[in-house]
Amino acid sequence: MAASSRAQVLRLYRALLRESQRFSSYNYRTYAVRRIRDAFRENKHIKDSEKIEELVKKAKANLEVIHRQVTIGQLYSTQKLVIEGPENT
Repeated sequence: MAASSRAQVLRLYRALLRESQRFSSYNYRTYAVRRIRDAFRENKHIKDSEKIEELVKKAKANLEVIHRQVTIGQLYSTQKLVIEGPENT
C-alpha cells in the first residue's frame, strides 16, 4: 500500500473511532467501536488497490451514517446504564 493511501486509511480509521465515541448510548458506542476494529483487522492484509479504494469508499459512507446517527441520538435524552454510572466503592 502506498504511503499516502496508508495515511488516508489510518485517518479514516481514527475518524470512525472518534465519531463512534460520540454515541450517547453505551451499547451503540461499544458495538460501533468493536465493528470498526474488527473490520479494519479483517482487511489489513489486502494489497489490491482497487479493493482498498472500494473499502475506503464504504468506510466513508459508514462515517457519514455514524455522524448522522450520533446527531440524531443527541436530540433525545436517555438514562445512563448502570455500567456507565459512577463507581460505588
